[in-house]
Amino acid sequence: MKGFDSKYKDLPDYILKITHQIWEDKDVESINQYYAKGMPTRSPQGVIYGAEPVVKATYATLKEFPDRQLLGEDVIWIGNDDEGYFSSHRIFTRATHANFGVYGEATGKKLMYRVIADCACRNNQVYDEWLVRDQGAIIRQLGLDPQRYASQLIRDEGGINKCSVPFNKDIPDDAPIDGIYKAPTISKENTGTRYANILTQIFNKDLNSVEKNYDRAIQQEQPGGFTGHGREEVTDFWNTLISAFPDSQFTIEHISFTEEKDQAKKAAIRWSLIGSHSGNGNFGKPSNAPVYVMGISHAEFGPHGIKNEWVLFDETIIWKQILMKTG
Repeated sequence: MKGFDSKYKDLPDYILKITHQIWEDKDVESINQYYAKGMPTRSPQGVIYGAEPVVKATYATLKEFPDRQLLGEDVIWIGNDDEGYFSSHRIFTRATHANFGVYGEATGKKLMYRVIADCACRNNQVYDEWLVRDQGAIIRQLGLDPQRYASQLIRDEGGINKCSVPFNKDIPDDAPIDGIYKAPTISKENTGTRYANILTQIFNKDLNSVEKNYDRAIQQEQPGGFTGHGREEVTDFWNTLISAFPDSQFTIEHISFTEEKDQAKKAAIRWSLIGSHSGNGNFGKPSNAPVYVMGISHAEFGPHGIKNEWVLFDETIIWKQILMKTG
């Protein structure tokens, strides 16, 4: 890869190795080497810029969870030397809540949860990142409730008028670096576009799309640490989310995919759901609160459609947006 250290054989190798170096080798300061100056890291919580806040947050997480392991389940990627590279890295985390931190007093509980990090890379650095963590799974395993946690978060941050504002459609896309990531050119017919079309059909309330495009034995990993099996449970999951935000605009933000010989075809889609909490679902009675849902989904296809799917969004930040409206 042009501009990358020769010790990395390809983009997945680069992503997996720097992640291990930073977290499990605890070489936190190497973030200053691998993150471009001023780069934006976008998450449901908001946007931070540059390596310094990432270094600070990494040290804090390792203090609270000193034995944290980041098991790289997959890296779905696109790109080339001329247009740059993009990875969607799905991570299965194991960690013990051993010390006081953002989740309160140490509980000694062992946690398992997923994170997906979308990274734009060039010249041996990450220069743009989108990150979604399954905070709902963390909260539940600690014996807490996502709604109550969001309420406490608002109080801890000084109340509705002072708390940090979650990522939303009004946050500007520009950032103080040269050349914000632009997706490389991809063919019109590919696994990523196929998956994007399936999700678009579902969010357009064509739930027959599940019957047509998912394997009968589909296994779907859902936010909150839940797992759905079979088309009926997958349909229920999507229907419950759509019902809570029935008038919201669904948008495909990014498409990536891998199609390798003797491997399952895979796709990674970053998407958003923007509108208001105007329906019933998993987020209580309609509040009409403005909501931005940042989602990332991965899918593996088999001969009968989608065989495995992973869907991530942060329930606690959805609740925070609702509670900032309702009090």
